[in-house]
Amino acid sequence: MSGLPAGPAAPALVCAFAVTRTPPDAAALAAATGHEEGGPLRVLRAGGLCLVVQDVPAALFDQEALAERLNRPGDLERCARAHHRGVEAAHGRGPVVPLPMATLYRGDRTAERAVTSREAVLDALLDRLRDRTEWAVKVHAAEHGPDAAAGSGSGAGADTGGRAYLSRASARRRDREDAHGRALAEAEAVDAELRRYAVAAVRHRPQSERLTGRRAPQLLNVAYLVDDAERVRFTRALARIAADGRHPAVEVGVSGPWIPYSFARWDEDPDRTGQGRTDPDRTEQDRTDPDRTGQGARS
Repeated sequence: MSGLPAGPAAPALVCAFAVTRTPPDAAALAAATGHEEGGPLRVLRAGGLCLVVQDVPAALFDQEALAERLNRPGDLERCARAHHRGVEAAHGRGPVVPLPMATLYRGDRTAERAVTSREAVLDALLDRLRDRTEWAVKVHAAEHGPDAAAGSGSGAGADTGGRAYLSRASARRRDREDAHGRALAEAEAVDAELRRYAVAAVRHRPQSERLTGRRAPQLLNVAYLVDDAERVRFTRALARIAADGRHPAVEVGVSGPWIPYSFARWDEDPDRTGQGRTDPDRTEQDRTDPDRTGQGARS
């Protein structure tokens, strides 16, 4: 053992994952991991609420370092997964309000004040999220269409003049526009059907082909907040949509149930949260939103 005096502890920040009323089970919290660079998960009391947090090194989580890390896809994914683990750890005994990824404070007292100053809003939000989960539905145009056989009239004997070519190109364009219009109308019909079984819905920005890995465009990217008592009816509605052939121009994918990240924005009036809101600036990244995070510590 070294006889040298211990140096000053490296400065740390407090990373906050979620707010809840009932602290998670101590053994489950001890077994959970947040960011691999940080300490154990712990609970802060803030008025009548609990905040699940982790001490993390400032050298890796201050504003400049974090911005650099979140611009690297591998680090972004690791941060998102660590954040989700922290939220899941808070979720064991009741509803939670997940905080945006990389919500950081300069110390316990700052974190506690941030919660107590919004305690009434958070209480109302926890009431709203109790016994409810989020379901993510993505609607794509079907991988077929009227232009699948494009060029079929270009063989021997076909009119190859310029006017005929332009006519054929115009017809193909109209066919594509008509097909896209039908797909959009069917996507809206799917959304209208599912909203019958949901408390609220949020439209996220459709994901690009680079993210989906599909050639067909994503038309809708919607999160639905569903009562646990309505879960069976909601999933049956999804099964009907997939099976009855009423919407041949679209393909519908679903994932869930999730912790309701999309409906847990504590910077809004909870009575308005998710009431058919369109949120074009939110994107999904492992159910978190790195573009809306509190990057850098809050004083």
